[in-house]
Formats: sequence, C-alpha cells, structure tokens
Amino acid sequence: MALTATEIAEVVSELTPALAGGWIQKIYQPTDRTIVLEIRAPGRTHRLLISCHPDSARLHFTTEAFQNPPTPPPFCQFLRAHLQGARIDRIEQIPGDRIVQLTLSAKEGPCTLVAKLTGKTSNLLVLDDAGLIRRDLNGVKDLVGQTYALPTLPQGDRHAADLDRFSQNIHESPFPLSAAIDAHYHKAEATSVVETVRHARAGILKKSIKKLRRRIEAWHEDLAKAEKYKTYDRYGELIKANMGTIRRGQPDVSVVDYFDDALPNLTIPLDQTKTPQGNMDDYFRKHRKHLAAQRELHPRITGGEKELEALQEELTAIEQGTWQPSETARPNMRTRTSSRTGRAKGKQEPRQGPFRRFTSSDGLAIYVGKNARENDELTFGLAKSDDLWLHARGTPGSHVVVRLEKGSDPPPETIRDAATLALLYSDLKKSGKGDVIYTRRKWVKKAKGQAPGAVIVTQEKSLHVSLEKTRLDALKARSGRE
Repeated sequence: MALTATEIAEVVSELTPALAGGWIQKIYQPTDRTIVLEIRAPGRTHRLLISCHPDSARLHFTTEAFQNPPTPPPFCQFLRAHLQGARIDRIEQIPGDRIVQLTLSAKEGPCTLVAKLTGKTSNLLVLDDAGLIRRDLNGVKDLVGQTYALPTLPQGDRHAADLDRFSQNIHESPFPLSAAIDAHYHKAEATSVVETVRHARAGILKKSIKKLRRRIEAWHEDLAKAEKYKTYDRYGELIKANMGTIRRGQPDVSVVDYFDDALPNLTIPLDQTKTPQGNMDDYFRKHRKHLAAQRELHPRITGGEKELEALQEELTAIEQGTWQPSETARPNMRTRTSSRTGRAKGKQEPRQGPFRRFTSSDGLAIYVGKNARENDELTFGLAKSDDLWLHARGTPGSHVVVRLEKGSDPPPETIRDAATLALLYSDLKKSGKGDVIYTRRKWVKKAKGQAPGAVIVTQEKSLHVSLEKTRLDALKARSGRE
C-alpha cells in the first residue's frame, strides 16, 4: 500500500530540516517508476527516494544501493540536464493531499519538482517558474506546456493513518520514520519480487516438463520402431550369400540360416521392385538405423529422464513453498517495472537506449547488441570479465551477455535462454536451429584490424538450440528494452 497523506506529512516534517538549503548533486532512475536524488546538505549527503509505483508510491530517505541501467532513461537525462546542481529552497506537502512540491533554484532559474504520490495516477512533474509543465515521468505529451493545476479539493487519505505498520522497523537513526519506511518497502518489494520469480519459474517448469515428457515418449517410440531392425544385418548377410539364386521380382527367398546351429530354412521378404543388391542394401541400411538408435536414443532418454526428475523436484519445492531463487538468480529486489500510466490505451512509449534487454527464467539480466557498434560496446564496455558471453556459431549475429556475480556459474536454463536469443538475433534465425558458442567474457578478445564487433574467442563451449515458441514468448514477456 502506498503512503497515506498523513504518513507523507510525517515524513515531510522529518525531511524538511535536513533538505532545506541542500543542493542536488546527482540524479538516478534505477527503475521506470523510481527516482533517487542525491542531495548534499551541510555536513551530510542524503539520498531521497521518490517512487511513483501505484502500489508503493512514497517519498523518503534511503540507504539502499540500487542497480542503475547502463544508460539513464530519457526522463533521468532531462532531470540531470536541468535540475542537477539545483538548490532546494523549500519542500512542502499540499495540505491533506498526497502531493509534495520541491521548490528549486536551478541554473536556468526557479522551478518546481512535483511528486504526485496518488496511487494509480502517481506522476513526477517538472514545472518552470510560470507553473507550466516541462516534462513528466509518465511521458504524457499533451501535458507539456500546460499549466499545472492543483486538485480543486484535496483527495485526502483513502486509508486511515497507520504509522504503526512501520513501528517494527523503527531503530536508532537521525531519520527514524524514513528509515522505517525504507526497511518496510524493501522487505515488501523483496517478497513481491521473489513471489513473481517463483510464479514465473513454476510456469516455465510446467511447460518444460510437459514438453520433455513428449520428447522422451517420442524417443521411446523411435527406439521401438528401430528395434524391429535388430536382426536385419543377418538378413542382409544371408541375401549376400545367396545372391546368385535370387531374381528380381521375387516376393521372398528361402535360404538356409547358417547363423543358427540347427541350420533351419528361413524365408526373407523381398521388395519386388528392387534388385537382389538393392534388397541387401536395404536390410543393411535399416540395421544401421537400429544401431544408430541404440547409440543415440538410450543416452538421450537417460539424460532426459534425469532432467525430468530434476525439473519435477524443483516444481515440487515451489509448490511446497521451500524453493528460493539463488542470489545470482534473484533480481535486484528494489527493481519494479510497470506500464506507464497516462498514455493513450494500447500505445506505448518507444523504448530507447542501447542494447535489447531481457530477463532469464532465473531472473538474470541478458543484454543483446543490435548492431556491430553495439556488439563492441556491449562486450568491451558493459560486460565484466566473469559475465557469460554468447554468439551464434559461424554466422553474423548479435553479441549476447548475461550478467553474473563474480565466482558464480550461470544456471542451465539461463544459458539456454541466452543461447536462444543469440540464435534469434543471428542469420540462423530463418533455419530455426543451430549451434551457439558461449564462454566467459574474459576469453573474448578484439580482432585487431577488423571492424567493430569482430572478436577472437577461446575456451568456448557449444550448445545446439532451436527457437522454441514457449521460451521466446516468456523471454519477450520479460524483456526490459527492445
């Protein structure tokens, strides 16, 4: 639940003495609905968090570290260009409402930052000295240039004041209420994200189990079909030994089975349209099919059954409530995503910035270059030495990078998700399948004298992947930036 007007009033009262006269030295936008202002006040630096997320709209000091995107979003870029370095002259709440105004003296003159912490209609607006809207967080173009008008009547609290919900987090701090609110939402958002990851993982597991079962059943069927060819090498040898007695057009041939100690007569069916040589070759070919099935299908079935058992165990753990994502698989717990409000229904703001961005089924960030320049920037700019690097084998395509904590190993499903993206954004897309190489970023070097994006890779491994609609749909649903 978002902060009520009464709670906002208490927080503003706590923050005002510390912020008055301070200046904004840095601005961050870690998520699409969250802004963090780093404010330098006499003797201390504060980090003011303003969240416009519908379910947790709020304003308070924070001590949490946030993972910021490689390139700041457009709204953050605007704030940095116009508000960074501004002095805070006044911070006040509109009486009885969930709206807070920061009156600023910026390099371009007086301006106001308005935080509407009103649930689904939450927004952050920048006003000029005449009260005209210059930019807003939600990206509603029709607002720009309009005069900002306060609500005619205060909305007031939709919920009664309940500062007790933060009391359990109160501890010794110069700003105890702010610290308590920060701790409360950190825990709530962490729980929410874990539940989201758990639900998403369960859905993926159910689909994977169903698909793997069908695959194992098909392997068993192929094995059973090939089993009837088990003795066909014997037929081929017997035809070979009696080649001179067989004529084309015969429906069958009766021969002495010298493979049996009793030397019985054996009738071997023949294809009347083929020569004796052709019939012999057919029996040998089908026997080779049997041998290939034995050699290839048994390991596949064994491996598939082990994988199926592991998937079922993981799903059981999720259903029983004992499953937890690993630290490397857990997304930044302060990261929240939401569709922007205030836009025309069905329309979305164009996504900007470098790299396509996705989240794996394990919650890890995946970055995909769009062109040669971005491939070069992604691999040799953004990626760290321990990150996972992938590329479709032997064909032009995008560089793909998976963010990993130092010393951690990528989960198998994350590798397959990233490999699927490497295949999708390569020249192998039309074929729908192919090999993808992967290695740590530290084993990828620039190819001297070559065009941007050309690399030399060592210590790589290879994975054969196909473009699976279910996996692609899940990745696109979790995409952060196309």
